[in-house]
Amino acid sequence: MSEVPALSIKNLSKTYDNGFSALKDVSLTVPQGGFFALLGPNGAGKSTMIGIISSLFQPTNGNVHIFGVDLLANPSVAKQYLGVVPQEFNFNMFEKVEDILITQAGYFGISAKEAKPRAERLLRALGLWDKRDSKSRELSGGMKRRLMIARALIHKPKLLILDEPTAGVDIELRRSMWEFMQQINIEENTTIILTTHYLEEAEQLCKRIAILDHGEIRINTEMKDLLAQLSVETFVLDLTQPLTQPLVIDKVTEIVQPDELTVEVTLSEGETLNCVFEQLTKLDIEVSSMRNKSNRLEELFMRLVDKNIQNEDSMKEAGL
Repeated sequence: MSEVPALSIKNLSKTYDNGFSALKDVSLTVPQGGFFALLGPNGAGKSTMIGIISSLFQPTNGNVHIFGVDLLANPSVAKQYLGVVPQEFNFNMFEKVEDILITQAGYFGISAKEAKPRAERLLRALGLWDKRDSKSRELSGGMKRRLMIARALIHKPKLLILDEPTAGVDIELRRSMWEFMQQINIEENTTIILTTHYLEEAEQLCKRIAILDHGEIRINTEMKDLLAQLSVETFVLDLTQPLTQPLVIDKVTEIVQPDELTVEVTLSEGETLNCVFEQLTKLDIEVSSMRNKSNRLEELFMRLVDKNIQNEDSMKEAGL
């Protein structure tokens, strides 16, 4: 018997009163234990989809099941499985940090006695324990983001939806939040759906990705398969000693030297960095670090959006 998906969306549509179609016959399945990226440009329909899953909006057509429970028929049961971290801060700014979690737990029938140790564990894990008696309005933006995550997890949901969870957070704090999300995904088997504008975040964390555009799913695939579509990739090599002469290698697509301690190598499919390393070794120059010049997922994402714009322009020109 196959495992029930964490989230199953079938033929979901949403048309607002003004006639705008935010979602158009969307179907999507997220398996249990997955770390899933849901991406798309502004206005793609992501917020509408999350709003329907959160029971903020009613769909025009279609259905949603959370761990096999029909959301529309049994919303109170389905929401026991669900934790949502919205983009906007929506807690009581005058309530103390720990009390926010205990109050939230009460909505799910969890007593204060049971909620307090849960709250302590989450606040410690997210670096907020020292702020437990502070009013939430006194927290920094990054702390408020972490408080939103703690609140969403207080009832131990099996499915967590993170809507732009690291927006406006500095890179160091963002990476610590990544580690925490990976930890609950692996250790507690919490299924996570992530929306983000930091595309490197999706590439780093998620195994599967769906791209929503103009209310439709354009791509739904494994992350590694999507990234494999790239025809070229540029690597930046940081050198330990200055390179005083240009590298000339026929076996790579392009080599650029922004300065004496940096080399940028562009490879096409089938090409490798081996010949570059061999040439540098002959010159007694070592590579101290290596990285991708640009985010690969961002390149694919922009390519998809540009393609859709071109298709729309072609249809307009054809009078369709």
